[in-house]
Amino acid sequence: MLNSRDRDRFDELLEEAIDQLPPALRKLIDEVPVVALDRPTASMLRDLGIDPNDEEEATSLCGLHSGVSNTERSVDRSGDLPSDIHLFREGIIELAGGFGQPEADDIVYEEIMVTLLHEIGHEFGLDEDDLERLGYA
Repeated sequence: MLNSRDRDRFDELLEEAIDQLPPALRKLIDEVPVVALDRPTASMLRDLGIDPNDEEEATSLCGLHSGVSNTERSVDRSGDLPSDIHLFREGIIELAGGFGQPEADDIVYEEIMVTLLHEIGHEFGLDEDDLERLGYA
């Protein structure tokens, strides 16, 4: 479980990562909100086919794109909810090795950026194979 200091530190790094995105991607962020949560909700986990009581699985997730990708939007899907991007603090911090290591901010920042670009890729219709080829898996 994260303390408020680590949560604030993560959120500052996330804001920095968003600020460093190219202008076209920053504009997308205005249309597709980025939401930082400590971990996925039970509902998100169930939607992914993951048991919400599986702590290891719940804390290993770094991000989630929800909604219809930009490439699949149409008049026929006008009733769909808008897309959003969730980044999960615990998963990203754990993957990065935690805040207790030397140069932790740089390492966590890099994982935030990779996860953010991964989820933005989903918004543009890229699948996991596409993202892996681009180095964002």
